[in-house]
Formats: sequence, C-alpha cells, structure tokens
Amino acid sequence: MPASTAVNDVVEAIENAGPLDSAVSAVRKVVTAVLRPQPLKDVLHGVPLGHPLHPMLTDIPIGMWSAAAVLDLIPGTAPAATTLVATGLVAAGPTALAGWADWSDLHPQQQRVGLVHAASNIAGMGLYTLSLAARMRERHLRGRLFGFAGLAAITVGGYLGGHLSYRQAAGVNHDEDIPHTFPSGWQPAGSLSDLPEGELTRRTVAGLDLLVMRRGQAIDVLADRCSHLSASLSEGTFTVAEGQGCVVCPWHGSTFRLNDGGVVHGPATAPQPVFETRVVDGRLEVMLPGADAY
Repeated sequence: MPASTAVNDVVEAIENAGPLDSAVSAVRKVVTAVLRPQPLKDVLHGVPLGHPLHPMLTDIPIGMWSAAAVLDLIPGTAPAATTLVATGLVAAGPTALAGWADWSDLHPQQQRVGLVHAASNIAGMGLYTLSLAARMRERHLRGRLFGFAGLAAITVGGYLGGHLSYRQAAGVNHDEDIPHTFPSGWQPAGSLSDLPEGELTRRTVAGLDLLVMRRGQAIDVLADRCSHLSASLSEGTFTVAEGQGCVVCPWHGSTFRLNDGGVVHGPATAPQPVFETRVVDGRLEVMLPGADAY
C-alpha cells in the first residue's frame, strides 16, 4: 500500500472516530467559557484582518523551532538555538488560543481532526519545554533530543492542520468561486411583489441561491451560502448591529451587514458577495460587480 494512502486512511479514520466526540464536547465547553467575550473571539478569528489569524501565527513557532533544529546540527550554536526554542514557546500561546477559537466553530468531523491536531501540538510544546529546561541546565545533548522529538510532534500537528484547511476546508472562504461562476450583467430575480416585507428570503438566480431582504424601497441581496461553512443565511435571523441591518448565520452565529456583506462578528472572516439591485417594470434584477464566469 502506498504510504500516502495509508496516511489518508489514518486521517479519515480520525474524521469518523465517533468515540472522540465526548472529548470534543468537554473541550468545547471549556473553550467556549474561556473565550466567551465576542470581541475577543472576533480578534482571535481574524475578523479585523479579513483573514483567519491562526495560520499566520503558526509561522512563528514553527519557524523558530525549525531554525533551532538546523542550529542544533551546527557546533557552537547552542545559545542561539536555546533562544529560538524559547521564542517559539512564547509564540505558541497566542497561536493556540487562535486555533481553539476557530476549532470551537467547526463541524464534528473537523473538530475530531482538530482535537488530534491540538493534542499533537501540545505534546510538541511539552517536549520543547523539556528541551528548554535541559538547555538552561547546560544539558545540550538532552535538549537537542527533546527538540527533535518536539519537531516531529509539531510536524504531525502541521500535517493535520493542513488536512483541516485543504481537505476539510476549515477557515477558507466558501464563497470564493461565486465571482467566477455567476454570469456578468443584470440577471432577472423574479417579481418584486413576490418578495415579503422585512423577511429573509431565498431566491435562486442563474443557479445560485441568494439571500434577499426587502425593507420598504430598499432591497439587499447577498450570496445565501455563508462564507464560513456554507450554511444558508436565509434560514438565519435578522438583527441590528452597529446601527446596520444584519443577518446572523444559523449555524455558528457569523453576522454580516446586509448592505455591503461585511463581517460584523465571526467566526467568518470573509465578507459575503453583495449584489447590486434594480427594479424594471416591477421585476427585480441583480448584478454581481466583477462577475466573470468562465
């Protein structure tokens, strides 16, 4: 059996490992309690950046520890390697917090993989802590061995993190394809009289589900598929946040402004595609600026 197939089988087994759910539930309760303030979660998700924060932060500890491993192979570099190990441990704290914030708002299969990902990284951090302690006592051989073991654990965690991002699509923008698949120009969206007043409504235009909200003469139209994990926003709720009419995702509570699709609260970080609207002879037409379907 090819090695890649064996690894994939192991990871798929983790995805479907129902016995992990009790641990997932217990950890999620703790994470939710610790990270309860919404402004804190928004920062950890990366809402102000418009991009998940966790992947950016992982570069620091992984970079520090990888560089330390290289220096451990070069005579006379023990002080520098020790500094890099310590810096990686300091950076690992906020990196883990951002990761836990994202993990708490994922699907069950993603959370199972994420829990093992976190366990591997925690093991790596523990080994690097032992490595630093040994180095501080001038036991550099032991420190190097603990460091190499820590790097192996972090590498396993990194592989699982990549699986989460690229196979399971955690943290990616689930609406990225819309500008490339929706036709350019104005598209018919049905009769204006069929739109209820003040209700979140779903309409399908050119094969794409849209969220339509009519409030008097104002008509707001967004892509209906939540950019976080593809929930139908038309099944969500209307709210007012920061003085603006917003829709709240029914799955994980991501909140988007109706007028421009901007993210008010995470876990989503990517805005919803917003459509221009016009009424011609009593019928609604919509257009997605920048749409250029292949």
